[in-house]
Amino acid sequence: MARARRPFRAAVQLSVVAAATAGLLAPGVVVDRYADIAAAAAPTAAVPRPLADWQHERLASGVDLYQGVVSGRPGADHWTVTVRAGGAHLAARQDAEALERRVRGAGFGARAEPVSWPRGSDRTGVIGVRVRVGEYAARTDADAARKALVDAGFDAVSEWTGADGVPGTGTARVKVAVIDPKRYRGALKGTYGKGVAGRETVSDMAADDDALLGVNAGFFVMEGKDGVPGAAAGIAAYDGELQSAATDGRIAAVLRGDGLRPEFQKLSTELRVGAGPATEVVDGINRVPGLVRNCGGVGGDAPTQRPQHDVTCTDPDEIVKFTDELGADTPAGDGVEAVLDAGGRVQELRPRGGAVPAGGSVLAGIGTGASWLRTHVKPGGAVKVRERILDERGRELKLGPRDDIVNGGPELVRDGRVAVNYAADGIERTGDRSFAYTWGIKRNPRMLLGVDRQGRMLLVGADGRQPGHSDGFGLNEGAELMKSLGAVRAMALDGGGSVTMAVNGKVINSPSDGSERAVGDALLLTR
Repeated sequence: MARARRPFRAAVQLSVVAAATAGLLAPGVVVDRYADIAAAAAPTAAVPRPLADWQHERLASGVDLYQGVVSGRPGADHWTVTVRAGGAHLAARQDAEALERRVRGAGFGARAEPVSWPRGSDRTGVIGVRVRVGEYAARTDADAARKALVDAGFDAVSEWTGADGVPGTGTARVKVAVIDPKRYRGALKGTYGKGVAGRETVSDMAADDDALLGVNAGFFVMEGKDGVPGAAAGIAAYDGELQSAATDGRIAAVLRGDGLRPEFQKLSTELRVGAGPATEVVDGINRVPGLVRNCGGVGGDAPTQRPQHDVTCTDPDEIVKFTDELGADTPAGDGVEAVLDAGGRVQELRPRGGAVPAGGSVLAGIGTGASWLRTHVKPGGAVKVRERILDERGRELKLGPRDDIVNGGPELVRDGRVAVNYAADGIERTGDRSFAYTWGIKRNPRMLLGVDRQGRMLLVGADGRQPGHSDGFGLNEGAELMKSLGAVRAMALDGGGSVTMAVNGKVINSPSDGSERAVGDALLLTR
């Protein structure tokens, strides 16, 4: 493996990276800074300017890895205590001001801080107001103040302001892989590892495949109360076979052929089962009937059929298909299952819970879905399941035998412009000001995927939730970074504790859980 290293020099200010498109600093400041960097790195003129003075390693011909730190003003960050109202970090202005008065009345020096939607969002203005107490150099001091507030009857948490997403603050340790499809002879593929059900680490999946590079991919089910642990929570397809239905209209990456030229599409799925002249909707694939993680399903889901990130919607009347890639028995429960062979012939009707036959599938029904199966599906009869993937214009997207799809969200960059749509991706929740703030606006670990003007692929991982080491990015900050790298399209993959980047099977970042998290699927750069 050829390696070409550069000395790691001073960190670029976080506000400078954002200013490349957001106009947070005078344009001349940004241009001059990046011009100096480019001049110092003349032999690598094709390097995106924000990366030109970062540590560089050539992993293979056409694959370059850059590592650096993006940071705000020295001394800008500190510890504080946030006083929550009913568990929420943000409140309406009137409610926040009332809470502030209560805290002050109890003898604490409180302040109310408005939080605005970031530039480049589908929303503008103030999202809500937070109430805080004190500024502390050490967490122990913040924790002492928090305890005093709790003892006084308040709901309070210690927080590091570097994670707030305020320009000119925070630190992010970032790794950027730039992959040139014109020069790299390998492929990028999605993989669920040993089975759709179950979770594996990125490093294990990468090592098993002898992959050059591996990163975490899409959202997945973490716990049994939300579905099948390890199964995708959104659309997923591997080797041309659909393994999870879409979270209706949410962004996904389509990897065709060698996968090195991702297509970014907002997708939906239409699934139906036919038995003779009778047809019925199939609600999902490889998930527990009645549980729709991240919502965005079809027909009768509560509380909504719109995408709602990290929410599990329910539906008492469903049919769900299980494939033989599940890697586990189907979930047991009330209802009935139709077991199909490879040709769609019904082998048996059975209670829910059992093996999926090799090459075959299982249809599980609950409520009216179970009634439909009992009425129309008979042992020895033929059943056909029709699956269609549709883009945002309603056009069918067909997959070839080497094509993959991984889910994620939200979209970050479209046509070279920051375009973060909190509502469409279910990150803005009706009646809940805090989720979009804590999950999207505040800094968190992020894994981002994009394509630049030269057709090169960008895989960007930022560590986070580690005060004093790395805070990560807010979604809009991540979008600004991708734009500054020349991205014309970009999206977020799964983030948080899932964020992992492995080179030659070894983790090279610092996962926020303290150790590598087992995930549902991964993107592997194969040799």
